[in-house]
This record gives sequence, C-alpha cells and structure tokens, in this order.
Amino acid sequence: MPVGALLLVAGIALLAIGLVTVRGPLARLRALQATQANLARYDDWRGARLRPEPGEKTGADRMAELLRRQVIVRGGIAAVGAVLAFAGLLVR
Repeated sequence: MPVGALLLVAGIALLAIGLVTVRGPLARLRALQATQANLARYDDWRGARLRPEPGEKTGADRMAELLRRQVIVRGGIAAVGAVLAFAGLLVR
C-alpha cells in the first residue's frame, strides 16, 4: 500500500474516532453550563442562596474543567486525523 493511502486511511480513522468520542463530553459540558445558568437565574430571582466565595471553585467548576480538557484532547485527535487525511491526498 502506498504511503499516501496509509496516511489517508489513518487520518480518516483518527478523524472519525475524534468526532465520535468528543460528542459525549461536549453534551455533558453544555448540560452543566445550562444548569449553572439556570441556578444563576434562580439566585437572581429568589435572592442569594449559598453562593461560593469569589475565586472559590465548586465541584461543578472542576467538572467543567475536566470536560473542557476532554473536549480539547478529543478535538485535537480529530484535527490530527484531518491533517493526516489531507497529507494523504497530497502525497499521492
């Protein structure tokens, strides 16, 4: 198999893996952000409940950081796959 075809196949595989695996963390991150926005609206309407101190990290903040890192890593895998697939088309 020529090098271009190998790069193309590997690139498409990495692109597919990256795109499929990024969907889960991205959906959870969006749901978490929607919940935090809803709580903020409720706090504004009802009055302050137990808000964290400025600069204090909550469990939701830590979870959002973890999910963001997962999205970045898995998006990077998809980007590398796209670059490899493009290189495979050029090498022919």
